[in-house]
Amino acid sequence: MNVQSPGKPVIALAMGDPAGISPELTAKLACLDEIRSRARLIVIGDRRVFDEGARVAGVKADLPNVAPSADPRAIGGDAAFMDIGHLDPAGIERGVASQAGGAFALENYRRALTLARDGQADAVCFTPFNKKAMRLARAEYDDEIAFSTEIADLKTPASEFNVLDRLWNARVTSHIALKDVASRLSVERIHRALKLTDACMRRAGFATPRIAVAGLNPHAGDGGNFGREEIDVIEPAVMAGRTDGIAAEGPFPADTVFLRAKNGAFDAVLTMYHDQGQIAMKLMGFDRGVTILGGFPFPICTPAHGTAYDIAGRGVASVGAGRAALLLAAEMAGARKPAPLP
Repeated sequence: MNVQSPGKPVIALAMGDPAGISPELTAKLACLDEIRSRARLIVIGDRRVFDEGARVAGVKADLPNVAPSADPRAIGGDAAFMDIGHLDPAGIERGVASQAGGAFALENYRRALTLARDGQADAVCFTPFNKKAMRLARAEYDDEIAFSTEIADLKTPASEFNVLDRLWNARVTSHIALKDVASRLSVERIHRALKLTDACMRRAGFATPRIAVAGLNPHAGDGGNFGREEIDVIEPAVMAGRTDGIAAEGPFPADTVFLRAKNGAFDAVLTMYHDQGQIAMKLMGFDRGVTILGGFPFPICTPAHGTAYDIAGRGVASVGAGRAALLLAAEMAGARKPAPLP
């Protein structure tokens, strides 16, 4: 587990896929005074890739190089670049997923996680990955949660959350086929997701997060007319959560619950599958959304958008979501009394 350092938190920022917008986005983020006034950045990657990203972005990034073996806590200043020197940008074709690009991103992320795991950083952020490239580099790669769990040696549950301003979206199932969702739902699994959501939100500063639980079927099953998952599985899990002191309500129809949450009735919506929440969150604020990997002893944040191969190299990538990710990581890392995780 990380140990909080006095002053600004140290954030390890791993460069993502080099064929997309990650290099230019990383360079832009590293130049934001707003970020550097609230955190000490350690950018991890290859300096040649970073400098090319800065050229594309039209920014001058004043980051001194440090050795890969350096302890970020012993580095002066508000930002530095940990140069691994493991990728020549000349060998990367923009907009094309590759084994080399995936290996680059994986190594950067592995080092960032290791720093946080070993107490040398307070939080981890990364610019967007491309899952095809990651799997080309590591055949067994499933997603960031599984990889992070392995590197951080996590023994407790973890999950992915999406955050838009102060509204959170949690999910019971994530990267699985839609045809498999119903069979993966259980009272125990939904109850566990509620407990993890409540704990992670308390760590992020919510005193008593109000969590709405979405149904699986149209109109939340319409009293059993369109399926019984709401009656047999979801509602008992909500009641179990309430018994634990969690401010949970539902199940609610998924097509209206986000309207209520957007208007302030809830702080979070727990959805049953990936796109049930992602569509709503990205529609409300694609350029501001943040993805959090929750359940780890340190914050892990990233922009909720992808690698944007279609605009890579044009210098037009928005820093909105990346900025929000870094600021949220700094805020969470600076929390003095995190709630215990389930």
